[in-house]
Amino acid sequence: MKRLKSQKNYLLITLDSCRYDTFVSARIPNIKSVGQVYKAFSNGNFTYPSHAAIFVGFTPGNPQLRETFVNPKFGKIFKIKTDGDYIGPGMDHVVLDGKNIVDGFKREGYVTIGTAAMDWFDPESESGRTLMSDFDHFLYSKTDFLKQKEYVIQKIAECKDKPKFVFMNIGETHVPYYFKGAPWSREDNPCVPFGSNNSFEKSSFRQGKCLEFIDSNIVEILALFKKDNIIICSDHGDCWGEDGLWEHAIHHEKTVTVPLLFKLEK
Repeated sequence: MKRLKSQKNYLLITLDSCRYDTFVSARIPNIKSVGQVYKAFSNGNFTYPSHAAIFVGFTPGNPQLRETFVNPKFGKIFKIKTDGDYIGPGMDHVVLDGKNIVDGFKREGYVTIGTAAMDWFDPESESGRTLMSDFDHFLYSKTDFLKQKEYVIQKIAECKDKPKFVFMNIGETHVPYYFKGAPWSREDNPCVPFGSNNSFEKSSFRQGKCLEFIDSNIVEILALFKKDNIIICSDHGDCWGEDGLWEHAIHHEKTVTVPLLFKLEK
């Protein structure tokens, strides 16, 4: 396969469990400056299947829009070459050979850097290794965006002369919706399946504040990619009492409706 015409860097961020409505209403000017916010639908209702789909080119999308990159069936951001694979009427942004996009970028000479908060990326577990093992450099941080930020900046500096694919799975927006320094206890989870003390108001407010915390600390990361490609989405959402349901890993409109925004360079 020919080399990519332009070896621009790529930043892919997943805001774990972030609902579309939370994202739209949040005061997050830095993140929203990346591009137009689309209402999209994920390919999984919890972390593992959604990321497995993203890693083979099926980012969240909206099937009602015939718009390249917004609808993966029309034109993908990342396309993995497979025999007999469907080719949509739109233009794919980048076509890769490999078992997933991480492997594909490595074959194109990219350094691949990843960091994730969720247990599904834990390298000590077999299931976790299926998601993270193809990265050249990987940090399983648990929920600690500041630690993730420091790691990414350090690794980018170490690999400054090579093109980079960087992935960040950020966990503050996941239950229990907590960030370092938050004025509430991490132990007070307002969104528990079958819980007796759940609260829509607390869940919405706290997830929004977690987004604002991320936004206020993400400026340096976004600046490193100001001339490159940035894709930001959620992997899934949460139910907050809709139809009597709470949290995720259940199929419901609220668990699969997510934000998508991107900035793609030619």
